[in-house]
Amino acid sequence: MALRNRVPPSADGTNGSPRAAPAAPLPKSYATGHAASAKIQVAMNEQRFSYGGQAVLEGVMMRGRQQATVAVRRPDGALAVKHIPVAARTWPAWTRRPVIRGLAGLWEAVRIGKQALDFSATVAVGDQDQDLHPAAQFGVLVVALGIAVGVFVLLPSLIANYAAERGAPVLVREIIEGAINLLLVVAYIYAISRLRDIQRVFGYHGAEHKVINAYEAGAPLTVESVRQFSRIHPRCGTSFLVIAALIGFVIFLSVSGLPLWQRIGARILLIPVVAAVAFEAMRFAAAHYHRPWVRRLLTPALATQHLTTREPDDAMIATAIAALVPVLEADGVASAPAETPEAALAVTV
Repeated sequence: MALRNRVPPSADGTNGSPRAAPAAPLPKSYATGHAASAKIQVAMNEQRFSYGGQAVLEGVMMRGRQQATVAVRRPDGALAVKHIPVAARTWPAWTRRPVIRGLAGLWEAVRIGKQALDFSATVAVGDQDQDLHPAAQFGVLVVALGIAVGVFVLLPSLIANYAAERGAPVLVREIIEGAINLLLVVAYIYAISRLRDIQRVFGYHGAEHKVINAYEAGAPLTVESVRQFSRIHPRCGTSFLVIAALIGFVIFLSVSGLPLWQRIGARILLIPVVAAVAFEAMRFAAAHYHRPWVRRLLTPALATQHLTTREPDDAMIATAIAALVPVLEADGVASAPAETPEAALAVTV
């Protein structure tokens, strides 16, 4: 029986080196899309979960309750798979409270996302023995964070403060700063969407969305079935950036009366709060996406996904399916695949 989600989903793999999970060649039935349907039955328990993931270099990461699975194409076309355990399931109950759960969830997403990207980088270049030194990784992270703060916090504040020195009222100054911040976010998304090297990543991003849309619609998880679904999804990180910029405008009004450098410092400290509130807003929007007014409100944010997704080819879709099925199996939603290639997609409860 094909997957059926009778309840709308609410918003919300094994660790080690890349060698910990041996390369798993993708069955030809996956790659061609001529296999039997993936027969997956949603567990109808009271605790609902929304599956999702992210695109990585030449692959896709999918996350569930118990683990995240990264499926990456090697240069020879074979598939390498890594499972990353989800630590959030062991966190105390108070971390699941509103806003706090956003901070906890974002921290876990960054942790898993970094491991997924590191794994995909080593596999995609065909050299699993070459890893970036931890000190170098830390340096890259510090530089990236510094650039992000400089571009998205410092620059808008300085430009808006210049307008205030020319007589603009406080509210006008804040509107100017918020508008510049939002324009910079959209400009950044557009700029990276034009990079040639990132086009395949965006294809995998579209494949990830299509597979999740197919799963949530109760469609068979085959290439032919998944291909027809939209590459736009309401829980996308691209839309999250736009929503965070809008929410940041409102929250930053609370420190608008401070002097320039104190205001900039306060806004940097408030970034985690903005991210946590944006997480709650995305969670609410995804849970109520069936309501017309919610869909209308999300339209501008969803439109930005046309910049960061591309129509995937069949191999990309097959890779995304290969990342999701082990996650479902680990959560008890699906049984372990059969041994034969044709039966490998016939996953039942």
